[in-house]
Amino acid sequence: MIRESIVDFYGGFEEILFADGFDDAIVGVCGLSYRVIYSKRKVILILMLEGMSDEDAIEHAEFNIFNSYVGEQTPIFMDDLEEML
Repeated sequence: MIRESIVDFYGGFEEILFADGFDDAIVGVCGLSYRVIYSKRKVILILMLEGMSDEDAIEHAEFNIFNSYVGEQTPIFMDDLEEML
């Protein structure tokens, strides 16, 4: 549902790219670049719910998700401030 809402609202401005399987980790959209913003913590939790250990989920996310580049509309993966405090 969140994905459809984002496309409906922002789709006329830019092509919107999503990280498939991680809609529950979406926390917003950058108003300047129209890039979808994901919580890194939530992405890792989703991977763990799919059966990965915490260590494997972190390694997989860092290597295969957070550091991938698919063009100018590559989604943003943000660190959660609550984990830094």
